[in-house]
Amino acid sequence: MEKALFEDLMQSLKEAKAIARGEMPASRRIKVTPPDVKAARDRVGLSQNEFARLMRVSVKTLQNWEQHRRNPTGPATALLKIVLAEPTAVLKALYPTERKTTKQTKSASMSL
Repeated sequence: MEKALFEDLMQSLKEAKAIARGEMPASRRIKVTPPDVKAARDRVGLSQNEFARLMRVSVKTLQNWEQHRRNPTGPATALLKIVLAEPTAVLKALYPTERKTTKQTKSASMSL
């Protein structure tokens, strides 16, 4: 390893240690806010069971997300953001027929 690269890495480690100890402020902070799962479900008007099927997760996982015991990650987070932004497009893409009644929705979601 080049000496300059090694010294740069060592400096970075020293800075990280100082930040962790509270001796130095971080140069930047990134706050990631998880999407509001309950709001997303409300936007599309689905029950927990139906929305869990749409998201391809268990009802228990969905409940944990809604009650902020756990946070969705990866593709689930991306899909939730899309649901919040464009709920009609999501339903159109994931439910091939228009939702008219809860009974029809259940039969459509069973095929997912």
